[in-house]
Amino acid sequence: MNWASLQELVSEVNQYSTVWGRIWFNVVFIFRLLVYTVAAEAIWSDDQHDFECNTQQPGCTNVCYNQFFPISHIRLWALQLILVTCPSLLVLLHVAYRKVKEQKHMEEAGRHCDLLYPNPGKKHGGLWWTYLFSLLLKVAVDLAFLYIFHSIYHNFDLPRLVKCVVAPCPNMVDCFLGRPTEKKVFTYFMVAATLVCIILNLCEVAYLVGKRCKVFVSLQRLA
Repeated sequence: MNWASLQELVSEVNQYSTVWGRIWFNVVFIFRLLVYTVAAEAIWSDDQHDFECNTQQPGCTNVCYNQFFPISHIRLWALQLILVTCPSLLVLLHVAYRKVKEQKHMEEAGRHCDLLYPNPGKKHGGLWWTYLFSLLLKVAVDLAFLYIFHSIYHNFDLPRLVKCVVAPCPNMVDCFLGRPTEKKVFTYFMVAATLVCIILNLCEVAYLVGKRCKVFVSLQRLA
């Protein structure tokens, strides 16, 4: 996965973001993506190899591992990071559409006409709604993945010892997770970073709506 290309694309949205959006961008690509690529991915790279059970029954260890890890943390985090940044691409598409519309307007009316969008870095009309919708999508994605993690791994816990009773295991076997403390620390870190991103997105939503309401009230008073 070429994370650098994704980062470059999403960074273009920063010129339309508020201070909350810029902070969100830094949290995602420094505290989430960087931690994922540098540390977390390496820790979980050999999780199945380090998962050992006190039995020689063929297939028992693999079945117990699949029961405890139905979906890998790493793959879920990778999917989450991709999906949580995709809403920003909606803003880029809208901006590209706006540029084409502006260029067409200038060609039809002449170079000395008034611009449709006097300040290209500002959110006007439909772009404001697209940006707001992208924020709500980001919140929905992060909340959905927190729910998935909590449903699969109760309380985001990674115990050292797992009791497994499933065929073809002959009886209850004890299985041991490799480096559980490290994995638990990074799991809690990723969960905390996700919560911070949710709060930042909600703060930006409140800021945008509050600013729009303030402008609307000012126009009403002038009218």
